[in-house]
Amino acid sequence: MRITQLLRESRILLNAHAATKAEAIHMMVEMLSRDSCLGNTEDYEQDVLMREAQGSTGVGHGVAIPHAKSVGVSVPALAAMTLAEPLDYDSLDGTPVRLLFMIAVPDTDANLHIRVLADLARLLMQDNFCDSLLAAPDPASFLQILIDHETPRPAPGETPEPETEDDAGALYDVLAVTACPMGIAHTYMAAQALERQAAAMGLRIKVETHGAEGPRNILTEEEIAAATCIVVAADRTVDTKRFAGRPVLFLPVADALRQPGKLLQRAMSGGVPVMTLPESDTAEDRGSSPAPVLGGVIAGLDLRERGRHGYAHLMAGLNHMIPFVTGGGILIALSYFLDRANVGDLTFGSGTSLSWLVGQVGEYTFRMMYPIMAGFVATAMAGPAALVPGMMGGYLALLGMTATPAEGWVSSGFWGALLAGFVSGFLVRGMRRLCTKLPAGLDALKTTLIYPVVGLALVGAFMVLLINPPLGRFNDWLYECLNSMRGGSSAVMGALLGAMMAVDFGGPINKAAYLFGTVTLGGGSERFMASVMVGGMVPPLGVALACTLFPKRFTAAERHSTVTNFLLGASFITEGALPFALRDPLRVIPSCMAGSALAGALSMLFGCGVPAPHGGLYLLPLTEGRLPLLGALALGSTLTAALLGLLKRDVTPEEDAESQAVPSAADTKD
Repeated sequence: MRITQLLRESRILLNAHAATKAEAIHMMVEMLSRDSCLGNTEDYEQDVLMREAQGSTGVGHGVAIPHAKSVGVSVPALAAMTLAEPLDYDSLDGTPVRLLFMIAVPDTDANLHIRVLADLARLLMQDNFCDSLLAAPDPASFLQILIDHETPRPAPGETPEPETEDDAGALYDVLAVTACPMGIAHTYMAAQALERQAAAMGLRIKVETHGAEGPRNILTEEEIAAATCIVVAADRTVDTKRFAGRPVLFLPVADALRQPGKLLQRAMSGGVPVMTLPESDTAEDRGSSPAPVLGGVIAGLDLRERGRHGYAHLMAGLNHMIPFVTGGGILIALSYFLDRANVGDLTFGSGTSLSWLVGQVGEYTFRMMYPIMAGFVATAMAGPAALVPGMMGGYLALLGMTATPAEGWVSSGFWGALLAGFVSGFLVRGMRRLCTKLPAGLDALKTTLIYPVVGLALVGAFMVLLINPPLGRFNDWLYECLNSMRGGSSAVMGALLGAMMAVDFGGPINKAAYLFGTVTLGGGSERFMASVMVGGMVPPLGVALACTLFPKRFTAAERHSTVTNFLLGASFITEGALPFALRDPLRVIPSCMAGSALAGALSMLFGCGVPAPHGGLYLLPLTEGRLPLLGALALGSTLTAALLGLLKRDVTPEEDAESQAVPSAADTKD
C-alpha cells in the first residue's frame, strides 16, 4: 500500500499552532477521528502517547512520525501537519519539528506501520522534499507533492530495474549494506543518503537494505567480486562472510546518514583493509552478532570498535533487565506501603494477604533480572542458541551455588551474572566453530542437543567453580569489615555505607552494605538501614537530575531515561544508574559515590530510621525523621548532579548518533 493511498486532503493541516508535543498529537488524532478512521479515539491517542514515552518519534531534520498499532484504529490511515513555529519534540538530533506525519494502523496488521515508516523515511531523504511540503499553500498541493515524489516500492529481495538498456548487467563501483536496530527509518534513510551522494560523485552504487521485512536489493556474487569496496553500515546482524577477501568498510549506520561524502571518499581511496576470516568461520558464526564481531575475526578492527560492540551486547542485556528491576522493585516497595499496620513486626511487608501477594510477585520478578540480563547478553553475542546457557548462568549467579557443601551458597550477584552472559556467548560461538565439521544433516542436533546441553554443563562449571566462590567470599569479607566498624563514628559509618551502595550498583560491594543494613535492622537498629537506603536512592536520582539540569552532557538515549530514573530512585532501585556508569565510569561512579556518602552521613547525623529493608519513598510515612531524610536525599542527589555537570563534557554529535545505534527498550515498540 502506497503512502498516498493512506492520506487525504481532509487529514492534512497546514501552518498549525501547537505549544507542546501532546497538543500536536491531539490535533492530528482529531483529524483521523473526524474522518472516521478511529473506532476508539481515546485508545488510539493513549497508544500514541505511550509509544512516545518509550522514545521520541522525532526522526531528525525537523520531522516527526508519531505512530501506533492500536485496537482503537478502524482502518489504516495517515495524517499530516505542518507547524507555523518550530516545536521542541525531543528529537534524536535535537532539532525542533515543523513537519509531522501520523500513522494509524489496526492492531490486527502486524507490519503495515513498519512499511509506511520505511517508505516515509525514503521520501524524506529526497532533495527539497520537506521544504516543498512546508511551502505547500493548501492541502491539495501538499498531497500532490507526495504523489509526485512517491515511487512504487520494490518487492522484498527485488533488484530495481535499470534505468536504461546500457545499465543492464553493469557492475558497481561501490556496494553497501544498511541495517539499523529495528530496520525501520534509519536503514532506508542511510541507503538514500548513500545513493544521492554517489550520484553527485559520479559513482555507481547498489545498496542492500536489511529492513523489518527482510533484506532487499540483495548483492550478487558477481557484483561483490567486481566492486572497489563494500560499505557495511550496520548496527545489527548481517551476513558478511560473503565479503571475505574484499575491501570492507565497517561503520555505524548513523555515519552513512551523516557523512556519506567522507564515507564514499574513503571507500574509493584504496586504503580500506581486506576482510579475512579464519578457516573455521562459518556463515552461522558470522550471523550471530553485529558486524564487525568481537574476537577480531575481521582484519583492521581496532580496540575502540571492539569495545563499542561489547557495549552493545551489554546494553542488550541491560535493556531487557531494567523492566524486571523496575516492576519487581516497585511492587516490593508497594508491599511495605500496603502493610503499614504491621510495621515493626517480623511479618512487615507480608502481614496481609494483599501485601503478601504484591510482595511475592515483586520479589520473584526482581530475582529474574540476573537470568534475563545474562541470557540476552549471550544472545546478542551468539544468537538464540546462547539463551539457555546464558540464563542458567545468571540464575546460578543469583542462587550462589558452589561446588562443595563447605562453600555454602554465595551469590555472585550482578557481576557474576554479567560474566555468565559473556562467557556463555563465547562458549556457544566456540562450539559453533567446532561443529563446522559435522554433516549438514546434523544441524538440528546442534541446536536441540549440543549447544544447550554442552553449553549448560560448561557455564555451570564456570559459575560454581570459578565465579561464585571468590565473589561470595569477597562479599562475606566486606560484611565482616563493616561489622567490625560498628563502634566507630556514626557519620563516618553512614558515609561509608552510602558510598558502598554507589560503587557497583548491585554488585558485591553494594550487596554487602545492603546485607549489613538488613542484619542490623533485624537487631533493632533502623539508622544503618536509613543510610543504606538513601545511599542507594541517590545514584538514579542524581543522574536523572543531571540530565534535567545539564542535557548537553548526556546522549539522547540517556536523556530519555530521566523520568524512569526519578521513579527508580524514589523506589530504592540503584540499578537505574548502571547504563550511565558503564558508559562513563570514571566520572559517573565517583560522582554517585560522593552524593551517596553525603546522604548516608547526613541521614546518620540526623538520626533518621527506616523500618524495612526496601520501599524507598513509599516508606516515608513510617520513617523516623522524614524531613531530615528527604533533606539528606536532596542534598546527596544535588551533589551528584553538580559533579556530573562539572566533570562531564558536552556530548558530540558523533557520540550521540553512536548511542542511538545501541538497541534500547523503546526500539522494541516499533
